[in-house]
Amino acid sequence: MLPEDNTLPNRNYEAKKILFPIGLEYKKIHACPNGCVLYTNDFATLKVCPTCGLSRFKKKTDGSSGEEEIEGPLAKVLWYLPIIPRFKRLFVIKNLTWHENGRKCDKFLRHPVDFPQWKRIDETFTKFGAESRNLRIGLAIDGMNPYGNLSSKHSSWPVLLVIYNLPPWLCMKRKYIMLSMMISGPRQPGNDIDVYLSPLIDDLKMLWETGVEVFDAYREEKFTMRAMLFCTINDFPAYGNLSGYSVKGHYACPICEENTSYTQLKHGQKTAYTRHRKFLVRSHPYRRLKKAFNGCQEDEIASTPRNGEEVYQQVKNINIVFGKTQKKSTERNIWKKRSIFFNLPYWCKLDVRHCIDVMHVEKNVCDSVIETFLNIKGKTKDGVKARQDLVDMGIRSELHPRVKVPQGYSSNVKSLVSMKDLKLIGLKTYDFHILMQQLLPVAIRSILPSSVRIAITRLCLFFNTICNKVIDSLKLDELENEAITILCQLEMYFPPSFFDIMVHLIVHLVREIRLCGSIYLRWMYPIERYMKILKGYVKNQYRPEASIVERYIAEEAIEFCSGYMSKSEPIGIPKTRHDGKHFGKGTQSLKIRTVSQTEVDQAHLYILNNTDEVIPYISQHIHEIKIAHPRMNEKWVLNEHNKSFLAWFKKKVYDEVNASNTLLRLTRGPNNDVITFGGIMVDLGSSSGRREGRSVTRLSRLTAGRIAKEKTPVEVDPRSGKTSGPNATKFRSYLGVLA
Repeated sequence: MLPEDNTLPNRNYEAKKILFPIGLEYKKIHACPNGCVLYTNDFATLKVCPTCGLSRFKKKTDGSSGEEEIEGPLAKVLWYLPIIPRFKRLFVIKNLTWHENGRKCDKFLRHPVDFPQWKRIDETFTKFGAESRNLRIGLAIDGMNPYGNLSSKHSSWPVLLVIYNLPPWLCMKRKYIMLSMMISGPRQPGNDIDVYLSPLIDDLKMLWETGVEVFDAYREEKFTMRAMLFCTINDFPAYGNLSGYSVKGHYACPICEENTSYTQLKHGQKTAYTRHRKFLVRSHPYRRLKKAFNGCQEDEIASTPRNGEEVYQQVKNINIVFGKTQKKSTERNIWKKRSIFFNLPYWCKLDVRHCIDVMHVEKNVCDSVIETFLNIKGKTKDGVKARQDLVDMGIRSELHPRVKVPQGYSSNVKSLVSMKDLKLIGLKTYDFHILMQQLLPVAIRSILPSSVRIAITRLCLFFNTICNKVIDSLKLDELENEAITILCQLEMYFPPSFFDIMVHLIVHLVREIRLCGSIYLRWMYPIERYMKILKGYVKNQYRPEASIVERYIAEEAIEFCSGYMSKSEPIGIPKTRHDGKHFGKGTQSLKIRTVSQTEVDQAHLYILNNTDEVIPYISQHIHEIKIAHPRMNEKWVLNEHNKSFLAWFKKKVYDEVNASNTLLRLTRGPNNDVITFGGIMVDLGSSSGRREGRSVTRLSRLTAGRIAKEKTPVEVDPRSGKTSGPNATKFRSYLGVLA
C-alpha cells in the first residue's frame, strides 16, 4: 500500500506528527457546568457564569498552602468540529449530485428527493434549488454512556450530520456520518441544548445566507456552496429538547398539540391517548359504535397539523433563561421555549422539522404488546387497576374485575416463554424490530381470539410496510387509513392504559413519510450503531469526550488519505458479501457417494445448456428433430432433445476434425463418484468496513437433480474448472457434486 522506502511510525507521537498537517481542526469551547452560557464572544474573558455565578474552572487545592485556587481544570468543555472545512472535503466525489442525474424516476419513492418537502424547498428557494451541489443535511443527536457500563450515569451527547445529497445506499453509512459536536457530561443537556448548538447553528446560518467558495475536484471548477438543515433525527425525549415542545403530560403529541385526546386514568394513574376514531372519514362505521369503544359515538374531526409558520407565531415571544439552576415558569404552556433552529431563515418553511423516530416507536409498541400478552409483573398494561378503570368508565363489563380472572390476552400466551422467569430479558431495539415484523404474527396464531390476533397482525404488517426502502406513492392514502383503523381496533380490545404516547404516534407516521421521505433514512438505527463505534474510542476513562474527538480526528485524516491509495479500502463503507468470489470449504461429514446415471445425465445436460460454445449444437439438434418429426409440438420436441442430445453431441464432436479441447472434455461428462460434505464454510465477508468475518452456510442434500432444475446461466471452463457469468458464485456451491 505504501510507496517504497516508506514505513509506518512506531510511536504514537510520530504518528500524530504525520497526521497533524492533513487533519482538520476542532475547537474546545468552555461552557458553564449548568448549561447557562458558552464562554465565547462577549463572555470569552469571564471567569464565572454571568447567570448562575458558578466558576468556569473546577476548584483546585494548592498542595503547599492548602488554599483553594480557582484556576483549576475546566469545569465543562464543548468539543466543536467546524463543519465548513469538512463539507469542502466532500467535493472529491461525484455522488453529491446523484439526486439530480442518477436516480430513477417512477411512481415509487426511494429517496427524500422524491417527496414534497424536498420539492417545496426547490420551489420556495429557487436560487438554492438551482444548484444541485448545495447540501441538504440531517441532524441526529442522542445521549450515550461512553463507558459502556450500566452502573455509570455519565451521559455524553454527540451531534451527528448525515448528507442527503448522496444516494440512499451511502448517505447513512459510517463513512458519510459526520461528527460535528460532542457535548460532554456527566449530565444530559436537556432543555439547555440550544446553548451548546449555537456554534453549529451560526455556521449553518452563514452557509445558507452567503455560502462559501468551494473547489469541486470532480468537475474541476469553483462554485459557491450553500447548505441547509433538512430535518432532525432523534428519539422522543430529544424531540422535545430540540423542538421546545413539552412531550409529557396531557398534550404530549407534538402533531396534535392542544387537540390531543387524552383520558386521565384514576386507578392506573396514567394518561391514556385514545379516541383515534376522529382520524377516520365521517362515514366510517367505527364512528357509530359505542359499546366497543368509550360508550359514545365519535363526531369530532381530527385537526390539521400546524405548519412551520403557525408554530413560529406560537413560540416567537417565548423568552427563557437557560441553566439547570433557573426556576421554571409556573405558566402552563405546551411550548417550553423558542427553538434555536428558528434562527435559520428557512426553518419555519419546512413541513416536517423534527422526525418521529420509528425505531423507538416500534420498540415501545412491541414492548407494550409483549408485556401485556405475557402478563409480565409490573409491566403489563392489563392488570387489576386497568380493569378498575374500565369500571369507572362504564365500558366492557365482561372485563370488569371478578374473583376469577377472566380468560384474556395472556392466559394462553405464557407457554411461549420460560415459566421460570415469565419475562423477556435483554432484548435490544433491533430484536424488537424482528419480533414485531416477523415473529409475533406467527407466535400468536391459534392462541388469541381471532379479532385480537387480526388487529395485532395488521399492526405488525403495517410496521413492515412503512419500513420498506421503496414505497408506492399511490398506496400512501391506503396506508394512512390502515394505521387509523388498526388503532381503532386496538381500542376495542386493549385497556386504555395500553395507549401511551408512543402508541398514539403511530397515527402520524405515514404523514411524515408522505412529506419527508422513507423511514430508513430518518431512523436511529445507523445513529445508534455509530454511537457504539464512538464508545470504542474511549481509552482515557477520565476524559471520555476528549478520547472520542481525538480518535475521530485521526480516523478522519486517515480516511481522507486512503482515498488517494489505490489498494486501500474506504473506512466506514461495509464490503458487500455479494462482491467478489467466495470459495466454499467442506467442514464436516466427508463422504464418497456414487450418483445414479440419471442424476449424472441431468447435471451433464445442465452444464451443456449453459455453455456458450455448445449453444450452436443445441440449436442444430432441435432443428433436426423438428425436421424429422414435423407434426410434434414444442413440448415433445424438448423432451426428445433432452433424451437424445448427450449421445448425439458426443458423436457430433468426435466426428469433427477441428473440435476444441473444451468440447472434447464436455463430451465426457461428470464422474459418478462425488465428494459430499454435511456442512460448508463460505467466506461471505463482513457487514463491518473494518474487518472481515466468517459465517457458516450449511448446504445439505445437494444433488445433481436439484442442480438440473436450476436455469441460471453460467459458464464452466472444463480445463481449469473455473466458472464465470452472473450466477457463478451460486453455481460454485455445487462443485462438490460435479467432480
